[in-house]
Amino acid sequence: MALLITDECVNCDVCEPECPNQAIYEGAEHYEIDPKRCTECVGHFDRPQCVQVCPVDCIPKDPAHPESEAQLQRKYHWLTEEDSGS
Repeated sequence: MALLITDECVNCDVCEPECPNQAIYEGAEHYEIDPKRCTECVGHFDRPQCVQVCPVDCIPKDPAHPESEAQLQRKYHWLTEEDSGS
């Protein structure tokens, strides 16, 4: 499942640089997560890095984008191939 930044976000800027998939970006109201790029850090880390650093605990799983561990792993491989230009 991709993650989601809720409107409780205080725009502290700590999550965006921690994302290994460049899935986090500054939105109109607060930071947002692109579900096409979010792998919950599968393939990179044991736990989502944005969740680890968020001081207000506003990054839950996004129920609108359910994905299994296997799907997140496939997305990770697709993203790393895309980013490397292969």
